[in-house]
This record gives sequence, structure tokens and C-alpha cells, in this order.
Amino acid sequence: MANTNTDRMNKQANQMNQQFQSLFFGPMRSYASLTVEYAERVLNTQYEFAKAYSNASFSQARSMLNIKNSDDLRSFVDSQQKVAQEMGERLKDDTQKVVAMNQEFAEKSQQLVQENVKSVNETAQQNVQKATK
Repeated sequence: MANTNTDRMNKQANQMNQQFQSLFFGPMRSYASLTVEYAERVLNTQYEFAKAYSNASFSQARSMLNIKNSDDLRSFVDSQQKVAQEMGERLKDDTQKVVAMNQEFAEKSQQLVQENVKSVNETAQQNVQKATK
């Protein structure tokens, strides 16, 4: 008799553990994974922009050091305008990428919530059915 009670208690403990895993830890891991992936993608985009901006800035500084006459100055000013335009385009493109990433993150987060709610409802129904038996 004691063995039967112990077996039943172990079975119930295992079921509770599985429910806890599926209702809490599983969704939490999924959301954490999604968040880490999103943060990494956004930071990589920002890093690449900062790297491009730094490279352009140093390149322009080196060009400025080579100005020796009015033709060099005119060439430098022209290149400054070109670099500013290129960096503006890059910033615009990167901003669009980040906006798209934000939308994707929001959609995936919403999907995770919906899946979790569905799982909670299914588990609750199963528990009600077991309790009424």
C-alpha cells in the first residue's frame, strides 16, 4: 500500500514538473532566445554603422592632411559631400533594417504569447478532465 502511494505521489510530482517545464521554463527559454537573437542583430547593425562611420571619418582626416593647394581643397570638399551623402544613405538603410527587426521581434513575441496561452488553456482543460474522473 505504501509503495502504491509513493508511486502515485512520484507520478503526480513528475506530471507537475512536466507542466511547470511546459508552462513556464519552455516559454521563458523561447522568449529569452528570441530576445538575445534580436539584441545581437540590432547591435551588429549598429556596430557595422559605427565602423563604417569611423572608417570614413579617419579616411577624411587623412585626406585633409594631404591638402596642399586649392585644387586639393576643392577635391576634399567634394569628397566630404560624397561621404556625407553615402553615410546618410547608410543610416537610412540601417534604420529601415532596425524597424523591420522591431516588427519581426514584435510579431514573434506575440506568436510566443499566443502559443503559451493556448498551452495553458489545454493544460487547464486536461487538469479539469482528470479532476472530474
